Amino acid sequence: MGTEIERKFLIQGEGWRAGAQGEVYRQGYLAADPDRTVRVRVVGERGTLTIKGRAEGLVRPEYEYPIPAEEASEMLDHLCLRPLIEKTRYRVPHGGRMWEVDEFTGENQGLIVAEIELRSADDPVEFPEWLGPEVSDDPRYYNANLVRRPFGRW
Repeated sequence: MGTEIERKFLIQGEGWRAGAQGEVYRQGYLAADPDRTVRVRVVGERGTLTIKGRAEGLVRPEYEYPIPAEEASEMLDHLCLRPLIEKTRYRVPHGGRMWEVDEFTGENQGLIVAEIELRSADDPVEFPEWLGPEVSDDPRYYNANLVRRPFGRW
């Protein structure tokens, strides 16, 4: 079974930007409820379809498959729930790990979240000074929930 284990944090300050490399992400959800999400994503010329199950703490089942970017774009344009998630994802190295910092645009403008993928739920992590409060257990920050209730409406 595929598994995702990650922690999520808000950002404080701009220290993460030094040397960060960003890519534009466009993603949407074909299904989004507490038991499952089905996500379509386009990054550059790559399309993916991702199915995730209910989270138990930091851990949840995850299955990801490459799909043609053209088909992913068609699904985003015609089938996905609105609004779409638009963001730039930056890869920021720290402490021998790669942090992913998502800077949202569109209806989630103003939200910046850092994520770290873990090998296990108790995997030790060196935290950068630019991390703010942890929001791993706050469902408002799940991308699928940002479709239902965008950050700009909080």
